[in-house]
Amino acid sequence: MADDELPETPRLTRPDGSPVRALVVDDEPSLADLVSMALKYEGWDVRTALTGQQALQHGREFKPDVVVLDIMLPDLDGLEVLRRLRADGSDVPVLFLTAKDSVDDRVVGLTAGGDDYVTKPFSLEELVARLRGLIRRSTLVVSERANPEITVGDLVLNEESYEVRRGDTEIELTATEFELLRYLMRNPKRVLSKAQILDRVWSYDFGGRSSIVEIYISYLRKKIDSLGPAMIHTVRGVGYMIKPVA
Repeated sequence: MADDELPETPRLTRPDGSPVRALVVDDEPSLADLVSMALKYEGWDVRTALTGQQALQHGREFKPDVVVLDIMLPDLDGLEVLRRLRADGSDVPVLFLTAKDSVDDRVVGLTAGGDDYVTKPFSLEELVARLRGLIRRSTLVVSERANPEITVGDLVLNEESYEVRRGDTEIELTATEFELLRYLMRNPKRVLSKAQILDRVWSYDFGGRSSIVEIYISYLRKKIDSLGPAMIHTVRGVGYMIKPVA
């Protein structure tokens, strides 16, 4: 390899060695094809859909590992498509793709259950990097840790099975919720700033807005702190931490 040649990015696969499955949903055929080709170059198995109904059909039959979802579609909008996917029991990571670029639109998309957000026009390299990040945080990634379980008090997170439980109660989390909780649990009794959380969980500064951290902290509190004494704490003006109940 020449000194100025960069090493090839490792290809991601499913645990059984088969290609990652990606669903690209956009009503612009040329854009859908462009994104599809970029993901096929990654070695992924890609399907495209031009309408919300097609997306739902592919979601049920193709069972993708990640979805690129345009919000503006000719029949069902992307938010409704995502709601129906979640109602079907799918926790597939979803990256919203849209021409809308206001922070409010971003927060609406993520509040609806999306995991990331890219606005048009965008860089294909950035899009692929974001998707690879979502895949790594999903159940496709198997931890190589000798002990895959992280325990804080009565809360247990398994990095291999992606199971979370508090006491005897299992907790269902999205890929982003899981990554946020894992980061907190790897740093028990340590206050983590919003900037640190943004950098670690989302791998980029979300438009300079920290509100997305507050949204996902609230999601975790509803699922975890509702099962017993509060474990996730806010340190005003500093950040958040998790600690076992005294």
